[in-house]
Amino acid sequence: MNIIRAKDYQDMSRKAANIISAQIIMKPDCVLGLATGSTPVGTYHQLIEWYEKGDLDFSRVSTVNLDEYRGLAHTDPQSYYYFMQENLFDHVNIDKTATHVPDGTNPDAADACVKHEQIIKSLGGIDLQLLGLGNNGHIGFNEPGAAFEKETHLVDLAESTIRANARFFTSIDEVPKQAYTMGIRTIMQAKKILVVVSGEGKADIVSRAFFGPVTPEVPASILQMHPDVTVVCDEAALSLSPLWRYKSQRKMGDLR
Repeated sequence: MNIIRAKDYQDMSRKAANIISAQIIMKPDCVLGLATGSTPVGTYHQLIEWYEKGDLDFSRVSTVNLDEYRGLAHTDPQSYYYFMQENLFDHVNIDKTATHVPDGTNPDAADACVKHEQIIKSLGGIDLQLLGLGNNGHIGFNEPGAAFEKETHLVDLAESTIRANARFFTSIDEVPKQAYTMGIRTIMQAKKILVVVSGEGKADIVSRAFFGPVTPEVPASILQMHPDVTVVCDEAALSLSPLWRYKSQRKMGDLR
């Protein structure tokens, strides 16, 4: 696991965008696994800026998204389908037919999940998967539990996740209680994984997920077992990690 320290959110976004842009340049027809939420927004905006400058070409790129709320229409501003149009797809030259988000409008959970898995397989797998990190250690919507989930599946969202996402809705009662999400097995089959984390509020879970034991109680901890993971954290998010504390102590001369 390669952990990159960024100065702040803007620096984190730029460093993550550098990694994604390198993937696109090296393999123009690559398959990107994409994430939603507030953390990746800066990364997407940086990619758009480089596209507008002529540095990036998305015309041959395919994408698959991690997850989607169950029951939200594509036109709902809180759906992840809508999020991706607003924050990336509408601003670059990507072929919209090559972008794939789990179908939250499909009431048949088994069918929706099987179809998303089939899309990933038909594309030859994911070259680079972008992830955020939930406060409870979830990746995608894979919540803490007794076992690591396998493939795309229906999940009941944890109360902590519902509360965290309530800021995007008028009230907490409007937050969907279920979602379709790629499972841990699907995520771990990506050739490369890129995790972006920002803010002091994520410092404890960064320490537990990337420096603690591998356990389904902290779903992101499984990433320690992947052969090619890069984690880009700003200083605030790394503030409780053993690595950061060690480097800080050396800088201050506290270690002999």
